[in-house]
Amino acid sequence: MACLSLSSAPSWSQAASSPIKLTTVVIDPGHGGKDAGCVSPSGKTMEKTVVLDIATLLARKIRAAYPDVKVVMTRSDDTFVELQGRADIANKAKANLFISIHVNSVDKKRTGPNGYSVHILGQYTSKNKDLYAGNMDVVRRENSVIMLEDDYSTKYEGFDPSDPESYIFMNLMQNAFLEQSLKFARLVDEEMKGGAIKASRGISQDPFYVLWRTAMPAVLVECGFMSNPTDRGALITAEGKEKIASDLFDAFARYKKDYDGGGTPAPQADSPEPVETAPQAEEGTLYGIQVLVSSKFMAEGDPFFKGHPVRRYETGKLYKYVLFCSPDLEETRKAFSTVAVSYPDSFIVKIENGVFTRQK
Repeated sequence: MACLSLSSAPSWSQAASSPIKLTTVVIDPGHGGKDAGCVSPSGKTMEKTVVLDIATLLARKIRAAYPDVKVVMTRSDDTFVELQGRADIANKAKANLFISIHVNSVDKKRTGPNGYSVHILGQYTSKNKDLYAGNMDVVRRENSVIMLEDDYSTKYEGFDPSDPESYIFMNLMQNAFLEQSLKFARLVDEEMKGGAIKASRGISQDPFYVLWRTAMPAVLVECGFMSNPTDRGALITAEGKEKIASDLFDAFARYKKDYDGGGTPAPQADSPEPVETAPQAEEGTLYGIQVLVSSKFMAEGDPFFKGHPVRRYETGKLYKYVLFCSPDLEETRKAFSTVAVSYPDSFIVKIENGVFTRQK
């Protein structure tokens, strides 16, 4: 069985009252260089070229409309970039959003499957279903890029894209950015519907490596099927690529407006009692275990918290959920050894005068 270490978000220190703004977006055109991605039956059209065109158009639109937003491309030409390298670029940029752009395909003998799809990292919610079973072919195909890299088995700590056991760790992860990723995914699905690629295949939660390693809200968009003649006809035209980029931009604009808007939705009238809202400035110093950052107002009895004592801290229009708040750091560390099993992305924070500081 593969053995992987779980990466965590970068260290940060942020006042609880600081305004939240979407200031940096990373756009990731899939594949590139020696990795062509999907190839058309004629061999003339390659995924790496199509997605770079769409990504470049999207980047231009965002830069033109939002001069204050930093737009980072994981590649701007026909260059091979490793999967981990793409995530590293996004994490180094401290991006607020990661958009990975791809094109789908199936066996050459099958031309029927069509449509675009939007993917986020997270646990599949339907009971009695094999996790990720519906999309494992596309997941393996996109993740298999690492096999083109030198010494990939060492670099990726034993991760094997063809081995189902390698996905167990992703299955167990609690993604701190799931709710925000889903929000953007829904906007993409809405904006692309009826566009250059008519059919939507919906939103799904899948173990794409590049999404797993990014410490921010992240989506992967499969813009259509290279293997489908109708989809391919839209993907190879300037008009089709322009429309896809425009739809992605419209989704980004809606997401940014909501992200920057300030304020938080009030709980519904029939909601359970809310989690205790901590004051902006604590008396003394507390230590706790941060398990989630979300725009969602969650009740104390929400199953996500598994019955643990929890506090909610309001930060701009987001909430930080912290378990086991205590003035005793050692007590919090003891609790963390248990909590980390259920929340692999969690970490200990020091809360002092409204300022959060991650603890080692």
